[in-house]
Amino acid sequence: MQTPKRYRPNVAAVILSSDYPQKCEFFLGKRSDVKNTWQFPQGGIDEGETPVQALFRELEEEIGCCSVDIIAEYPDWISYDFPAGVMARKMYPFDGQTQKYFLVQLQKNAEIDLTAFHDPEFEEFKYVKYEQLLKKATYFKRRVYRRVIEHFVREGHIVDVNSA
Repeated sequence: MQTPKRYRPNVAAVILSSDYPQKCEFFLGKRSDVKNTWQFPQGGIDEGETPVQALFRELEEEIGCCSVDIIAEYPDWISYDFPAGVMARKMYPFDGQTQKYFLVQLQKNAEIDLTAFHDPEFEEFKYVKYEQLLKKATYFKRRVYRRVIEHFVREGHIVDVNSA
């Protein structure tokens, strides 16, 4: 009999720049603990926390800024297994994560500060267009990122992923 997999409850933020809708660019952060890994801000949901509370806490911890407006919430939880190696060891005893995705937009005067907390999650960040995002994001997250963003486009929450 196979042991059931254990998934860590988690939130993830698809962040549109404050220039949206004039420019449709997404925030990607380069992890400080895993070489050449670019991803959206994300993190675990603490005991007793709602996904929205976890979202704001994680944004504050990871990018030093929670000055965002929530545009939409992905309707389902998305689960994935950690790839073998670094992440699997780091996240033991979990086999993967089950994530609730939120689409948010940075407010006009929001400032990102990756060093706001003592152990920065990201060492660098950039805003990228949709096609760049799908090339730059770590390989095992690309399929999920595409699924989530395409849902937000279909629902009219993102007007044009190809805008200049």
